[in-house]
Amino acid sequence: MLLAYDQGLEHGPIDFDDKSVDPAYIMEIAKNGYFTGVVFQEGVAAKYYQKESGVPLIVKLNGKTSFQGEEPLSLQLCTVEKAAELGAVGVGYTIYVGSEHEEQMLVEFSRIEDEAHARDMIVIAWMYPRGKKVAGRESERDVVAYGARMGMELNADYVKVPYTGDSESFNWVVRAAGKTGVLAQGGKKVDWENLELEVEGAMKAGAKGIAIGRNVWQDENPNEISKKLSEIIFK
Repeated sequence: MLLAYDQGLEHGPIDFDDKSVDPAYIMEIAKNGYFTGVVFQEGVAAKYYQKESGVPLIVKLNGKTSFQGEEPLSLQLCTVEKAAELGAVGVGYTIYVGSEHEEQMLVEFSRIEDEAHARDMIVIAWMYPRGKKVAGRESERDVVAYGARMGMELNADYVKVPYTGDSESFNWVVRAAGKTGVLAQGGKKVDWENLELEVEGAMKAGAKGIAIGRNVWQDENPNEISKKLSEIIFK
């Protein structure tokens, strides 16, 4: 159950309100006892991560802005060595499955995976379908399953992927990933009823957990949402 807060680089401050714009607020939520990790970009980790909190740190190594065109490219911005110095137990990296620039990210991830595993760090691949090749199909079963399979073939420990809408189709995604654990992404803010259905469906399908951000720290009661999610994930 990872609390994701890498959206500031990817989206700008559009996702934030007066509270969530402050990374210290996110760190306090991460410490509420329900999360098994927090995901930060390098700068947030360097300035706000509290190692003494005991909450494991995942550093996101690549990123892009929201000003790119329809063919996204996200390249490395932080080294594995720097992530380790910041106290990270693992690293994350996004590959845009279906982008014309996909191969560049595949090659870069492969090198990062070797470096991170040599340090006994966890490697999580954000496998996001994006680009003209998959336009309008970003949550389709076979497209998401392809991304999950790619992550396993690249030796990721976990893949973070979009939920396909129902447990049966998401089970195929989980099976395609083999021994690589599948984490369902949280995505845009939705009401609790829909979020509950998605998380329950993902876990029923065999997911290992979730990596969630906006549906927690955009909520008026993030600790209450965290507790409800933990009851689904860890029961």
